[in-house]
Amino acid sequence: AAAPVQPPVRSGVDMLAAEAFAPLRGLRVGLITNHTGRDGSGRRTLELLRRAPGVKLAALFAPEHGLDGTLDAPIASGAEPSTGLPIHSLYGAVKRPTDAMVEDLDALVFDIQDAGVRFYTYATTMAYAMEAAARRGVAFYVLDRPNPISAAVVQGPVLDDGLRSFTGYFALPLRHGMTLGELARMFNAENGIGAQLVVVPMQGYRRDSWYDQTGLPWQGPSPNLRTLVQAALYPAVGLIEGANVSVGRGTGMPFEVVGAPWIDAEKLAGYLSRRAIAGVRFEPVGFSPTASRYREARCYGVRIHLVDRNALDAARLGIELAAALHRFYPGKFEIDRILHSVGSRDVLAAIKLGEDPQSVQRHWLPSLDVFIALRAKYLLYD
Repeated sequence: AAAPVQPPVRSGVDMLAAEAFAPLRGLRVGLITNHTGRDGSGRRTLELLRRAPGVKLAALFAPEHGLDGTLDAPIASGAEPSTGLPIHSLYGAVKRPTDAMVEDLDALVFDIQDAGVRFYTYATTMAYAMEAAARRGVAFYVLDRPNPISAAVVQGPVLDDGLRSFTGYFALPLRHGMTLGELARMFNAENGIGAQLVVVPMQGYRRDSWYDQTGLPWQGPSPNLRTLVQAALYPAVGLIEGANVSVGRGTGMPFEVVGAPWIDAEKLAGYLSRRAIAGVRFEPVGFSPTASRYREARCYGVRIHLVDRNALDAARLGIELAAALHRFYPGKFEIDRILHSVGSRDVLAAIKLGEDPQSVQRHWLPSLDVFIALRAKYLLYD
């Protein structure tokens, strides 16, 4: 059961709005946001900034999925219909703000809800924008928000240095247990970005809270993370999404199912059930995605029921899924395609060799301990 809800958390935008956006007064501001940038009453940050006294909102920047969070393809730039402001897409041909986009701005403001998972792209978009701001001497404000799947849990393989990409900006573990404000502090110092960074912290936030314990209105951060259950399963199921399986995109249960036309549902569900993975249970399922991989094809596999989110080790679940598919379908399951989401060559090699998933974690525990010590320097909340 969910713990009792604390008094509502006040997010970074609520804290800045409480002082009428005073630090931004007299500045030309670019806002990096999407549908999740809202105050505790559900008003959009872009509307609050547009009306803030003395603040000149000059441009909007949109991450993956667009300003409204509805798109699942690369996004073109354009104008925001209600304001006429330019929208610069940071998910398409251009993923980093160009000098031309920021040269007439005094500050960039970032207000987006993250998912708390290494391969989710909003943190990379933030980091790239910080780099652009540092280059041009533009101040960078992060309006902090909760880590929806708890900022007290750190799990899984740490990204190998050689695997950095848009879905892996920094050597983070699968579940990093940090807020975007904390990540911004870490990136700025450890990656030597050197931006003029201001993190506007939340008030009343406890790092061990899940999103539904914050009192803030839930906004699914992207089209296929609609519920907190899906967000909790995402680091595990997303771990194998690079391969030739459906993870339920184009169904009503994204990241709650794994399937393919060539899987024996009963066999896979039975095997995974016997693995006794804490926090989840499995049932065989058939489904036909209306979009994405295996569109309009009949898929068979497992439905994953989350029964205890605090007991779930997302990395263990993801590796169990990969190991089971590799064991039963070695010629079919394209395991090498999950390297970037697993993040570690050693871990992938261990899975391919058939090492027991419960012992695979020994390959990442040393680097995870190093990360946990590094992370401690940048935490803002108890």
